[in-house]
Amino acid sequence: MSLYRMHILVCAGAGCITSGCKEVSEALKKALKENNLQNEIMVLETGCMGACELGPIAVIYPEGVFYKKLKPENMAEIVEEHVVKGRVVEKYLYKTPDEKIIKKINEIEFFKRQKKIVLRNCGFIDPTKIEEYIARDGYEACAKAFEMSKSEVIDIIKKSGLRGRGGGGFPAGVKWDFTSKSEGDQKYIVCNADEGDPGAFMDRSVLEGDPHLIIEGMMIAGYAVGANQGYVYCRAEYPLAIERLNLAIKQAEKYGLLGKNILGTDFSFNMDVRIGAGAFVCGEETALIESIEGKRGEPRPRPPYPAVKGLFNKPTVINNVETWANITYIIQHGWEHFRTIGTEKNPGTKVFALAGDITNAGLVEVPMGTSLREIVFDIGGGVLGGKKFKAAQTGGPSGGCIPAEHLDIKVDFDTLKTLGTMMGSGGLIVMSEDTCMVDLAKFFMQFCVDESCGKCVPCRIGTKRMYEILEKITSGRAEMEDLNRLRILASNIKEAALCGLGQTAPNPVLSTLRYFEDEYIEHIEKKKCKTKVCKALIKYEITEKCVGCGVCKRACPVNVISGERKEMHIIDQTACIKCGMCYDKCPFDAITVE
Repeated sequence: MSLYRMHILVCAGAGCITSGCKEVSEALKKALKENNLQNEIMVLETGCMGACELGPIAVIYPEGVFYKKLKPENMAEIVEEHVVKGRVVEKYLYKTPDEKIIKKINEIEFFKRQKKIVLRNCGFIDPTKIEEYIARDGYEACAKAFEMSKSEVIDIIKKSGLRGRGGGGFPAGVKWDFTSKSEGDQKYIVCNADEGDPGAFMDRSVLEGDPHLIIEGMMIAGYAVGANQGYVYCRAEYPLAIERLNLAIKQAEKYGLLGKNILGTDFSFNMDVRIGAGAFVCGEETALIESIEGKRGEPRPRPPYPAVKGLFNKPTVINNVETWANITYIIQHGWEHFRTIGTEKNPGTKVFALAGDITNAGLVEVPMGTSLREIVFDIGGGVLGGKKFKAAQTGGPSGGCIPAEHLDIKVDFDTLKTLGTMMGSGGLIVMSEDTCMVDLAKFFMQFCVDESCGKCVPCRIGTKRMYEILEKITSGRAEMEDLNRLRILASNIKEAALCGLGQTAPNPVLSTLRYFEDEYIEHIEKKKCKTKVCKALIKYEITEKCVGCGVCKRACPVNVISGERKEMHIIDQTACIKCGMCYDKCPFDAITVE
């Protein structure tokens, strides 16, 4: 039985740390000490709770009262009112769009509609303490697996239908089986935590909030395929994840859960962390292997595949963080149970990072096959500011957009492919009516140009040519034939690029052309961007409402507005840089943008 009458969980994921959760936690501890409660109330700094938009967050158990957007100066009041007097402080509680106050975390739609497997410990345990992971059945799956034969473990993963959550959706058990049957005096287990998609932060949050879950999953795979060494490849931009993972490895070694003769068996397994410099291409498994080996991160031709010839030319299993996070659940609960979640061909859950024009930005986990509408509106709270939903981008630079007409599609690997996009690692960027789809395609194409490793010509040169055409379109210099050139280039790159990242680079362009070709045509023929995003295609004009106050003139950074005081001003269109400062500053709405 707990010695504490109350536990206060403070979200300490990277997002909440940036918002000031450490200061909130310290103020909370100070207030408890001032009230002589430090021995009665336990304060836990957890991993990401998911509701990033609402941070800093604190949840008080056993009631489960949820406080949001906290500041250090709020904590003394919460301690005095809630902890001491038992009165919930309503002004810090969550409110629905219709101003209804909700006290408990499990009654909030954002949390209530989720099914957590991967994130089951994130936000509930202190990730820096192995004892808390063990208290949540940690390392039980490992012990259970060690009582089975290696082939039985692989068979369970195969029967579970778990597909790799890194983007491609290849069956994890099949990959394990290939590796186990490959000949080699040494085999390796690798965790791909490179996660380079813009707007994606799923893997980072799991490593920050539940690092032992990844260690245990990789260890089970090591036992099953005959590997005794694991590597986690994590990008340098994730310092908190790296810190907590390294700490978890040391704790597991101290407890005898890593190293020689684990749990009294003849199985030994060691783990190390390798830090990447942030190259997007190193998310591709063979480029990642090259990087771990100390070489330039460039993809290898395949075959041979890593299962046959991977790290240091030895058989290797590579899966991403989310895939590894599913392993212990499958071993503990059985493959039959896992297949009851999700769909027949896509069992289990999927973690999404909701970003963009979304009300409840953050991390969510839902069963495979959940509709896009439920993810965006029921869980995500809909489009920010009540604006219209235009599209959702899945799969990052390798994916594509899903327009409003397909809001009711079931989100899984196979359905997304029919729409010209892909699951990717789980980034889901919501776009409102104010988004220019041509500009969006240009953004992702510029990202691909910048991140291309340059090894193959189709990706190195082809993506640059595609970007140049998009630049022509958004600047009003394109002709209709450019759309055909875009399609031809995209087709050639998809067929000829060396790796999966190059082959999928044209997807955002092809996807926006498929669903929003009218916007491309409008940019080319009418030289107009209806969302007013493409600066070269918009024009600021001063109307007769102008009273000659001179505010716009003073705001203009390039001095292209002229006119006498109390007389109508004019803008020199040939020199205007389209910054919009005049439009923003005009107090009389006398400036229009067309």
